[in-house]
Amino acid sequence: MRKVSISTAVAIAGFACVAHAYSSAATPSAIEAFGKGVQIYTCKSASDSYAWTLKAPDANLSDARGQPIGKHFAGPTWQAIDGSTVVGNPLNVSPSPNAGAIAWIVLQAKSHTGHGLMSNVDYVVRTRTEGGVAPAGGCDAVHAGAEVRVPYSAIYLFFRH
Repeated sequence: MRKVSISTAVAIAGFACVAHAYSSAATPSAIEAFGKGVQIYTCKSASDSYAWTLKAPDANLSDARGQPIGKHFAGPTWQAIDGSTVVGNPLNVSPSPNAGAIAWIVLQAKSHTGHGLMSNVDYVVRTRTEGGVAPAGGCDAVHAGAEVRVPYSAIYLFFRH
């Protein structure tokens, strides 16, 4: 995973706006989902210090009307309620414009399972994030192996072929 410039973040945001326009089509080439849940971090030894390391997300996905459409978990994996899944491989990451929020990210599909909503997703974009950043402290030898669950929300855009 590589960090990208602010101009790339702006391009991602533009990509998100275009996706929103397409997501309302009769047979959408993009799906927009609201993700709400937690980022799970584990306190791990890193060289001669300790740091919070991302273990997995744990979030529910809903549509614009608030209806459940799936979930998001380790992999990173997105699973629709029809059972189909997409696993992403990070391509670009950009800091969120919101302080204290996890990064915006573009992922390319590396695998799929099932036949349904997620079976033909090519790219996933996480944008408009709030929260989810690992704690600044509290990870040391005494707390090695401890987990924290940090609330977050994001908009996920799924681009399909």
